[in-house]
Amino acid sequence: MIKITTDSTCDLPAQLLEQHNITVFPLGVVKAGKLYHDGIDIHTADISAHVDAGGEVAATNAVNAADYEDAFRRLAEKYDAIIHINIGSSFSCCYQNAKLAAGEVPEVYVVNSENLTVGHGMMVLAAAEAAEAGKSVSEILDLLEDMVPRLETSFVLDRLDYMKKGGRCSAVTALGANLLKLHPCVEVLDGKMSVTKKYRGAIGKVVADYVRERLRNRTDIDTSRVCLVDTCEDGALADIAREILQEDGRFQEIIETKAGCTIFCHSGPGTLGIIFLRK
Repeated sequence: MIKITTDSTCDLPAQLLEQHNITVFPLGVVKAGKLYHDGIDIHTADISAHVDAGGEVAATNAVNAADYEDAFRRLAEKYDAIIHINIGSSFSCCYQNAKLAAGEVPEVYVVNSENLTVGHGMMVLAAAEAAEAGKSVSEILDLLEDMVPRLETSFVLDRLDYMKKGGRCSAVTALGANLLKLHPCVEVLDGKMSVTKKYRGAIGKVVADYVRERLRNRTDIDTSRVCLVDTCEDGALADIAREILQEDGRFQEIIETKAGCTIFCHSGPGTLGIIFLRK
């Protein structure tokens, strides 16, 4: 049997993780000087409340090599092989730490997703489904390697204060964007995040424009599955995006999920993204 493991940054719904017996390593989240574990003893609402009360944005910590190694050793007693899929190495040193740990435990294979949130999660889900279908380690690794350049991960931001506080954009940029009601679209390109467009207006209209533009006149989309992820407190933006995806009518499956603390620490509330594969 082949075991699939991953990091909490994959942002897959708990139901899917449980259904496919996927083991998740939580990243560390440091809030007000105290270390928590993503999705276990801290959630996005805790970070939001802390920031809204005037606190600093929480920071994230990679899973350390010792924790990976301990878990890999325990799992290796029950499984023939372990395939671990990490958040992209440009976003965290989780991949490097997992590779170090894998060097100490036989039959552990570590994959750099070169992606984040459910872009990373789609690879995890595909690997789990392939393992359940009886695919070999080499077949699953080939499948994942093929997916990396075909993943299209993008999202639009409502607020820039989290990025400003986290040092990812300047106060001047954030102020200018707020005054002009600008909402950047961020896309994962070659394993890194890039701002590819700026939308103007209310976030509801922005989300509608963004989703429609992602789908319009596209013949290169793998329509078997699309993921809709957000960091919103309510379902209003997800409702807008879902309706457009359903109206498009091409996708066989729509997976909806909430981003965890790792993504939330950088994007803040009101962020929404859609992720799919290109053919």
